[in-house]
Amino acid sequence: MNILQGKNILIMGVANKRSIAWGIAQSLHAAGARLLFTYQGERLKKNVEELVASLQADDEPILISCDVTSDEDIEQAFRQIKERVGVLHGIAHCIAFAPTEELEGRFSATSRSGFAIAHDISAYSLVAVMRAAEGLMAEGGSVVTLTYLGGERVMPNYNVMGIAKAALESCVRYLAADMGKSSIRVNAISAGPIRTLAAKGIRNFNEMTKHVADKAALGRMIDQSEVGDTALFLFSHLSRGITGEVIHVDAGYSIMGN
Repeated sequence: MNILQGKNILIMGVANKRSIAWGIAQSLHAAGARLLFTYQGERLKKNVEELVASLQADDEPILISCDVTSDEDIEQAFRQIKERVGVLHGIAHCIAFAPTEELEGRFSATSRSGFAIAHDISAYSLVAVMRAAEGLMAEGGSVVTLTYLGGERVMPNYNVMGIAKAALESCVRYLAADMGKSSIRVNAISAGPIRTLAAKGIRNFNEMTKHVADKAALGRMIDQSEVGDTALFLFSHLSRGITGEVIHVDAGYSIMGN
């Protein structure tokens, strides 16, 4: 069912085959979307190139360098996107980072620089990207970002990243209000824990996943494809009345009492 046929959608944040961003890319590709990818640095470029080649798309893969900590780099990336496709219909913003040492111990020990880095990359980057992308989304469209339950509740070893995710979720609501009259919808998916590259930085992650699987309403973990298919829904016309929302894809863990 090619419900995204003719749509140009940018994927930001693919690191390797375990990335949630890659799960989203696979779902969107299967639905007929033309995908563009950003990457940061030559090391990640190689990973993205290899993955994109596996999609066997009819169109030539479009990979563009973008460092979201630089406004100039973001603007340059979107100028290239405009030259290549002219119009965007969607963006999957799958970018977050905090220094590993900030994810352990007491939250009150968070350094000023660690706090700033986490918020700059994990929350402000969505604002900066939307500012650069708005003009390319002249036909309207959908933006989807990724959050986590640690933005709503205190989660062990998540610390400053939880605060950054809370900020990101607030950005989603304010951006949804900003962009609504341009028919651009902005939503977030709160995914359950998945064994990604980023998850390696969280101490005792394996114990966390076991606890989630034991306590979730569905009695299991989730995988990339479930997040990918939810993103597909949010990028499609089927979700045309939804904006400013956080949708939990966590096998029902977030509704339980512990």
